[in-house]
Amino acid sequence: MSLPKPPLTLGVEEEYQIIDPKSRDLYAYISEFLSQDKQMEVGVDLKPEFMQSQVEVGSQVCKNVKEVRQEVIRLRRAVCELAEKNGVAIAAASTHPFAKWQDQNITEGVRYKELLDDMQGVARRLLIFGMHVHVGFGSDRESRDLMIEIMNQSRYFIPHLLALSTSSPFWHGRNTGLKSYRSVVFESMPRTGIPHSFESWDDFKGFEKTLGRVGAFGKADTAAKIWWDIRPHPIFDTLEFRISDICTSVEDCVCIAALFQAICAKLIKLRRENLSWRRYRHMHITENKWRAVRYGIRGDLVDFGREEAIPFGDLMSELLEIIDDVVDDLDSRAEVEHVHTIIERGTSADRQLAVFHAHGGDENSQEALKAVVDFLIEETKRGVID
Repeated sequence: MSLPKPPLTLGVEEEYQIIDPKSRDLYAYISEFLSQDKQMEVGVDLKPEFMQSQVEVGSQVCKNVKEVRQEVIRLRRAVCELAEKNGVAIAAASTHPFAKWQDQNITEGVRYKELLDDMQGVARRLLIFGMHVHVGFGSDRESRDLMIEIMNQSRYFIPHLLALSTSSPFWHGRNTGLKSYRSVVFESMPRTGIPHSFESWDDFKGFEKTLGRVGAFGKADTAAKIWWDIRPHPIFDTLEFRISDICTSVEDCVCIAALFQAICAKLIKLRRENLSWRRYRHMHITENKWRAVRYGIRGDLVDFGREEAIPFGDLMSELLEIIDDVVDDLDSRAEVEHVHTIIERGTSADRQLAVFHAHGGDENSQEALKAVVDFLIEETKRGVID
């Protein structure tokens, strides 16, 4: 099989926590990071996020997952080294173990003021950190119609990838019992969650224009305020995968990117053979998303074709079989097979909980939670800082 067109380039965005290494709490430091001399020093385009204790980075356009790994390492190294020089630390996880949203400073700027004015208390709680993976499509009509078709079909698989990425078991100093509490917080916002399917690019753009016409996007009137778990990006010609937690491990991050690219490639291959993956109903995918949020990789997902609950590991073995005929052309076999490592040793959420319980858990919660922060800081740097 030749690599299907469009080229399926990749890009990754990550949102990191800025940590005070003494208290292990979040630290409002983004303004200092964004000063002109710091930007020149780090050599990376740092971006603010809603809270001043967050910093966002984005990769260059990558031709393959090997370049994704290089980019993620480059970005993490630059930010971690800058943080260390300034007496702070960086952690990659989708919630902080004990920080409270009430204590956070909101980043200045029209964009964030409008978000707060529009969403009020819902926005104020957004002390969460994500990872977005972009897969490139073309800008012509055929490519855009294909993007919508691939989005419709790939919705089925995104709960699987959320389960593999879970990194947010804690909220406000308590074990939530969930593996991705970030998902719960974010879905309090409008236009989030799993999208319904669309018939074509025109169908999607018609929906977008209707929302703009009725004022759903506020004063900014930007389609970027469609925050679905998977969406056509409002500026780039990419299909943007947004459902996942941020991976604490670089290798887990690369695996998620590789899997999403391979799923797109497989669905495109089927399309070029006049075949397609079954388009599952919204309520089916939503059920599996809840199971991923609650149990991560340690639970079952529902196979609605067989009408059975299947252990997650078995489903991932089936997924690897499905994409087996595209991963060599994508040069990503090793990266997608990292799934086996994640299932064996656990996601970031699983490992955070293990650290928490090893340090006394609920009986010594504050010290145990600080130990979790220490774990996150070290794991974020693993394979990045020598």
